[in-house]
Amino acid sequence: MPIAAQRKEHPLSMRLPDADIAIIDRAARLRGRSRTDFVRDAAVRAAEDVLMATSPLRMSAEGFDAFMSAVSGPAVVVPEMEELFSRAAPWETGNAASGN
Repeated sequence: MPIAAQRKEHPLSMRLPDADIAIIDRAARLRGRSRTDFVRDAAVRAAEDVLMATSPLRMSAEGFDAFMSAVSGPAVVVPEMEELFSRAAPWETGNAASGN
């Protein structure tokens, strides 16, 4: 027996130029998604970015003191990061196509 599709609670309608629809459709196909899924995902991600960038960060006084100590203290060498930044980029070594 087929499963009934769940009704969407809040429809959203937009009018877009053909060029916008073409680029959205192309990107959605590359991701293997429908236009609706692609646009919904992109809109939600953009909204989350705005909210995260504008939402205040709250912490206890003790937490703030610990945070300030961590960022105000002397820099600590992370050997893995030091090694990573000492390597040549793939486009600098001529091995970009092989991934080495």
